Order: sequence, then structure tokens, then C-alpha cells
Amino acid sequence: MSHRRIPKRKAVLAGAGAVGIAAAAILLPHANASQSGSETQSQAGSAPRTMSAASAAELVSQLGKKLGEAYGGAYYDAEKQQLVVNVVGDNNNVALEVNKAGAVARSVENSTGELKSAASTLAAKATIPGTAWAVDPKTNQILVTADRTVSGERWDRLETAVKSLGDGVARIQKSTGEFKPFLEGGDAIFGGGSRCSLGFNVTTQDGSPGFLTAGHCGVAAEQWSEAANGQPIGTVQEATFPGDGDFALVKYDDPATQAASAVDLGNGQTVAITQAAEAAVGQQVFRMGSTTGLKDGAVTGLNATVNYPEGTVSGLIQTDVCAEPGDSGGALFTREGSAIGLTSGGSGDCTQGGETFFQPVTTALAAVGAQIGDGGGGGGGQDDGQGDGQDDGQGDGQGGGAEENGGGAADDGAGQNG
Repeated sequence: MSHRRIPKRKAVLAGAGAVGIAAAAILLPHANASQSGSETQSQAGSAPRTMSAASAAELVSQLGKKLGEAYGGAYYDAEKQQLVVNVVGDNNNVALEVNKAGAVARSVENSTGELKSAASTLAAKATIPGTAWAVDPKTNQILVTADRTVSGERWDRLETAVKSLGDGVARIQKSTGEFKPFLEGGDAIFGGGSRCSLGFNVTTQDGSPGFLTAGHCGVAAEQWSEAANGQPIGTVQEATFPGDGDFALVKYDDPATQAASAVDLGNGQTVAITQAAEAAVGQQVFRMGSTTGLKDGAVTGLNATVNYPEGTVSGLIQTDVCAEPGDSGGALFTREGSAIGLTSGGSGDCTQGGETFFQPVTTALAAVGAQIGDGGGGGGGQDDGQGDGQDDGQGDGQGGGAEENGGGAADDGAGQNG
């Protein structure tokens, strides 16, 4: 029997209270786009050019390699629609090259190489449950976040590790929440007593239809259905969690399953997904989840490392988009229709705010050999170094398609609860 997922799932997600109102947010330009940090004007005598986040990431992929040790990361100023490139020291020739390319050069102290080394030190000295870190190119430092469970001896250990990096390399902030995969509740897919969300539909390596979801869902159950105790519709092929990511590939049991290329916003509204793309710091993004509906915010860091109670997960996207239990596995995407990430976990909620982490879609596609929809390749994933900005570029064009619903989570987590 063929499972035509999209029409059925629409009716379910439309019942989420926040979806109908929040869906209007996608029409509002540059929400949460304010930026911090000082920027220098073009030294080449011409104003920096305006560009999209995707174009900015593509430019970074070129400049980052050219600048070498002088490169200190980059971010997208969504308010001004400009790319800001950090340049180590006061090398005027490098700044001129950045300006000539149409970006804004900003003098900073730390190179990406130095920040990578600092991140490695943190991994060796401060892999403590309840902590996370990612490079913040706006401050040219590593932002280390400690949740409310980090205290006493563990807090002292974290402070000592950060101080060992030297002045101006890293800083610590406290979170009122607790880092954990976003599990429980929501209308989604069911397996083994858990409830999770389908992220994006894909075409698997052998041409069969499948979908991506969170890895902590994939390790919780092997088979998934559309209803609790319902007939399975998909079987897990690969799952990674914890470790180098939080993603799973599930293949539809019925090879005739029609997997639509859109994200369902509820109330009959959808966004067509045309490609998978890299995230860019400062970029506006949207998250769809069955618990809290449609929410937007900005990317705040790349290649983030999160120390969940279940283990360490690396290579994630850090954002200020809120999420709650039930949103796990949901789709992170752009208004232009690029698939960016899969909801992993974080702290806080949509009342108090907090940090939320996402598995990059490009990395997941490359790892499992799948592609979005039926066009283009799986993509190369993020740069393997901490804090490299957007070295691999965004908008590589992995083809069309995406899962339509995008909300959900695991009910009991099968050992995933923080």
C-alpha cells in the first residue's frame, strides 16, 4: 500500500496552536537580524555590496582559502545584507583584497587556526555534560555555554580550561536551562514507544525514497509509523548519536511512497525546498516543530560541540531559535527554500529563550549517501574545523525536495532524556 504522507500529515500539524499565527513570520523580512560587533568601512574606497546569505557563504569559501593565516572567520550581517570578514592584525593588503571582493574587512586578534586549537584544548579538558562551545565570529572568540547542571567541581574545571586558553580567546555564559535532545510530545512519527519528527525527505543511494531525522530517534527504534502502535512505514538504515553528529536515515518500506519536496507550515501553507545548503553565521532561519510550530531566529555558530548527558555530539549548528520537547528532528530551513538542519537539542524554551542546536543537512546527506528530493548530490557538508566561518559555502545546490511536516520528537527518548 502506498503511503502518501503529505496530505495526511498536513491535517495533523494544522492542529498545533502556534502554527497558524507563527506561519506569518515567514513573510516578515530579516526578523532577529540585528548584529553586534564593530565593522570597518571599505578601505578600497567603494561601498561593500549587498548580498544574500547564500552568496555571502559562497564568497567566504573563496576568501577563506586565499587569506590563509590572516583569516579570522566571517559572518553575515543580515540587517545590512553584507558579509563581514575578520582579518588578523592590520594587514592592509589583505583588507584591500577583502574589500575588493565586496565584503567588509574587520581587524581581529584570533585566527581560525588559533581558535581551532583552542577548541581542541576544550575537548581535551572540558568535555563535561551540560557544556557546549562554538566559535562566535562576531566577537572572534569561542563562546562556551554551561547549563544549570554545571556547578561545583565541574564549574571549576570548566573555568580552569577556559582560562588556560589565554585572554580574549574564549568566554563562558550560563544557561538557565539544561542541554538535552528535544524529546517528548508532538504529532509526529512513532517507534518503540518513542515519538520523533521526520525532518526532510530524501532519495537514498539506491534510488529509494527515505527521510532524515534526528540520530537520537534512529537509535531509539528501528521501525517507525505514522501513528502510535501503527503499521511501520519506514526502517532505520543508519543512525549516528552521540558522536560526529545527530542524524539518521530511514528508508520507506513502500518504494512507491511519494515524498513531497516541501515543509508544511500548517493551515495549508507550505514552503518548497529546492536544495540543501550550508548555514552561515548571522543568517535568518526558520524552524518547524509540532510542539511550538513555526519559529525564526539566526545562526550564531558553526561546528558546535555539545556535551549531552548521553554523550558528546560535534559538528552542529548553534542558533537562537527557540525549541521545546516535541520539536526534536524538525526541519531548519530558509525563506528561499534551502534545507539547513535537523533539530537536535538545546536548553530553554519558547518563553524564556535559550540555545538550540541542529544537525547540518549537508553533512548528514554526505554521510548516508542520500540527496534531497531527486536532484543533485548529497553535498559536501560543513568544514571540519572549529570556527572556520562558512568555509564550504552555502547554496551548493543539492537539488530539490524536502520533508513536509518538520515537527516532532521522541516521547520517552529510550534513554535520551536529559
